[in-house]
Amino acid sequence: MRGSPEYQASLLIRKLFREGSKKIERTDPTHQHYQKLSSYNTADTYKNTLINLIYFAKDNWKIKDCTKINSDVIEDYLYEKIDSGISQQYLERLSSAIGKFEIALKQFMREEIGENRHYDFSIRFAIVNEARRTGMVVDNYHNRAYKNPQQLIDSLSNPLHKIAAFVEYEGGARISATTLIKLDQLLGYSVDPIIGIERGLIMTREKGGIRKEVMVSIETYDQLKRHVDVNGLFKIDRQQYMKDIRDTCKRLDIKPEGSHGLRWSYAKRRMMEYSRAGYTYEQSLQAVSWEMKHNRANITEHYLGG
Repeated sequence: MRGSPEYQASLLIRKLFREGSKKIERTDPTHQHYQKLSSYNTADTYKNTLINLIYFAKDNWKIKDCTKINSDVIEDYLYEKIDSGISQQYLERLSSAIGKFEIALKQFMREEIGENRHYDFSIRFAIVNEARRTGMVVDNYHNRAYKNPQQLIDSLSNPLHKIAAFVEYEGGARISATTLIKLDQLLGYSVDPIIGIERGLIMTREKGGIRKEVMVSIETYDQLKRHVDVNGLFKIDRQQYMKDIRDTCKRLDIKPEGSHGLRWSYAKRRMMEYSRAGYTYEQSLQAVSWEMKHNRANITEHYLGG
């Protein structure tokens, strides 16, 4: 499909919208209006979500044709939104819109291209459930940085989880970048130009295969390197990692904010480091945004409120 994200989203919404269709028709698998939209407001809301998603795919995955969006893009998009500090209600609305996106794509490919292409965005259900269960989203916005991240990490039960948590807290890495690290991603040591201290460099694999560097303490880097030298790679189970954080928070009587609460803590600490180095607020915000692999500074600003 060609055209701007706005144009592509409009074409797909036209496949879904049927003015005046009744609920009994939209829920009847045998009716021609099955799974359609009848509300202008809902259609407009979903259209805006699709536009945002298509821009995300274009900016981060170099996908300009929305018919080429797959479940990997959907997963990345939802986790990016969760990272920005959205509410549970908003995440659920995004999931619903993505469900309609899947339906519209199938219909468009069938009717306009003559192809029964398979799309499966069911990963959205697992992400929403995980976000609810682990406290990654809440009913209202609040500051999610841990007051004492060092205590939390030191208290984790699994030593490997401690390493992953330090990579998130010290380097601002996403959880997806910490669950699997290979030897070729360990790049040695370099001086952090902002604080003037030697740090360990890790190459993380980000959206669309893009590689970026994060800096961690020498202690964390050396622990990670020793593990990889012995075992060939560093690998942890994401669900067990999240459970360890959740259980540890309960044991310490602190509010669980998931592993991404460590990224919030990173953002706050890193902003202060840039400030001490003489950077303005705007310069610091943009720099930290790039370090956290955000394309827009206003996303990182969510981490600083409250």
